[in-house]
Amino acid sequence: MIRKLLIANRGEIACRVIRTARAMGIGTVAVYSDADAGALHVEMADEAVHVGPPAPSESYLLGDRMIAAARATGAEAIHPGYGFLSENPDFVEAVAAAGLTFVGPPAAAIRAMGLKDAAKRRMAEAGVPVVPGYHGTDQSEATLAEAAARIGYPVLVKAVAGGGGKGMRRVETAAEFTDALASARAEAQGAFGNPDVLIEKYIEHPRHIEIQVFGDGHGNVVHLHERECSLQRRHQKVIEEAPAPGMTEEIRQAMGAAAVRAAQAIGYVGAGTVEFIVDGSDGLRPDGFWFMEMNTRLQVEHPVTEAVTGLDLVEWQLRIASGEPLPLAQDEIPLLGHAFEARLYAEDVAAGFLPATGRLAHLRFSNMARSDSGVREGDEISPWYDPMIAKVITHGPSRPVALARLSRALAETEIAGTVTNIGFLEALSRHPGFAAGAVDTGLIARDLATLTAEASPPLAVILRAALAAAGPDAPPGAFAGFTLWAPLERVVRLERGDKSWDVRLASLGPDRVRAELDGAEALCRRRKDGWLIGEARAPGPARRLDGSVVVFAGQPWAFDLPDPLARAGSSGTSGNIVDAPMPGLLRDVLVEPGDTVAKGERLAILEAMKMEHALVATRAGVIEAVLVAAGAQVAAHDPLIRLAAETDHA
Repeated sequence: MIRKLLIANRGEIACRVIRTARAMGIGTVAVYSDADAGALHVEMADEAVHVGPPAPSESYLLGDRMIAAARATGAEAIHPGYGFLSENPDFVEAVAAAGLTFVGPPAAAIRAMGLKDAAKRRMAEAGVPVVPGYHGTDQSEATLAEAAARIGYPVLVKAVAGGGGKGMRRVETAAEFTDALASARAEAQGAFGNPDVLIEKYIEHPRHIEIQVFGDGHGNVVHLHERECSLQRRHQKVIEEAPAPGMTEEIRQAMGAAAVRAAQAIGYVGAGTVEFIVDGSDGLRPDGFWFMEMNTRLQVEHPVTEAVTGLDLVEWQLRIASGEPLPLAQDEIPLLGHAFEARLYAEDVAAGFLPATGRLAHLRFSNMARSDSGVREGDEISPWYDPMIAKVITHGPSRPVALARLSRALAETEIAGTVTNIGFLEALSRHPGFAAGAVDTGLIARDLATLTAEASPPLAVILRAALAAAGPDAPPGAFAGFTLWAPLERVVRLERGDKSWDVRLASLGPDRVRAELDGAEALCRRRKDGWLIGEARAPGPARRLDGSVVVFAGQPWAFDLPDPLARAGSSGTSGNIVDAPMPGLLRDVLVEPGDTVAKGERLAILEAMKMEHALVATRAGVIEAVLVAAGAQVAAHDPLIRLAAETDHA
């Protein structure tokens, strides 16, 4: 058995691995960059080693530093987590050459699945169904266009080295093919350094169902049932579940057997996931699924499989890496109830899901769910890494129960200090189509406007915020004093965006307050278990935080509390300034002083949270000045480019 383990990762997955290793009696070593010196995974581990500056390319992606840290601390094995070095075959070979154990598959298995075209040819040879398409080495436009015509439109052009939707284009007609191919190749070259593509038939009502597999070093491979991952936005998973809606035992056995054949064909060892695209147009069918790709690592969504099997997949990884055979045979693996996982991110949904940063001024998870997180209250969401805050996982005896628990758990999660997608997730958990199990990869895109609509705060939320803003959240402290002939009153002003509310509060006694807003009145009574507003329980708890108050009621409703003594004044940048919407690296500046630009024209590229964001002109005009050079690290709201003032032609 491994005695000491180095986790070559950070954040949530590092914390997840440390918890299981500790439960198994295994010592743990964390690694950290300058940005993570005070991170939770560093605090949890038995030892920690500094590996470099914040940029992953100078820290977490340097395999030699991971190996050196393992040697220096006496760690015998390295767990890569997911992302970073987890699917780097050169790193796997270097770990073995250093006399250490890699907790994952052999390098040859990773290479076999690294390029989509070669992987699909190999899967077809192993009897695994693959989507009709072209996976050849001839990359001439004529050959690719001929293949698309033969397959039949619509088709998908996909980067062979792709992932996360990059280098992927849907093409409806032959007339669109040339432009779509050029666009996919350019994006693939920029993202992966490889412009090669493959062509596949586009499935009209696709579902994304994956099979969790495990292999040991003794020739055994099993599957641990399926996960439904169809709720996606721009090819990024949002909510996952197990088992898949509408799955029958016949189809599960067919998909499971295909996944096992796929793993056996490449000599797979450890945890992996075989992903299938499924035709959901007429229910699930044994002949309606096709191999898409294999992830040769532990998946982000592995907790839903743990919930429905009662197994610890990280424990299985560590036992197999220690040389043990698989703990269970195929017919011994249980399938119990239903589970969901929602990915909670720091991102601005209203701004197109832009990644966000900020300090977590308040963080409380619901007791209704398992919450896997790598952050604590008071931590900063860094611009250097993925902005995941937590994975919220629920389980129940049936799908409706598990989904109801997910919705309740999201509604009860209290988070403030940065914008998040929790309101979007909660709305998605209540979507009638999702509740009915009518899932496919286009569900979110079809109803995105409804799911992201900015709602106005309900009256009860506004009144609850005013009660919290009035003082220490109790009438005796907030309204202590003495008046003759009339109740003691005060007006609380709340602001949210460009809206404001003036709530009049009148103390009627030690536990009773009359609240009035725009002619509507409510008697508010404080009890030991919280406030009653009218005859209903208050919509959620509230917290005062640095000049604001937040009510946690299905989503965080934040209100600013203006300082009445503060002088009014203008602040911020004018409409002539293009600023940074978030911290990041100014990757490229596309204009120069004197250039004439149109509204919506791209001016610069900002790299943040592992994504590139185009900054565009908000109006037509002339570039007066470029204020920051390409290659500079910028903070949120830093001015980058100035447009010349508009000429008044009046």
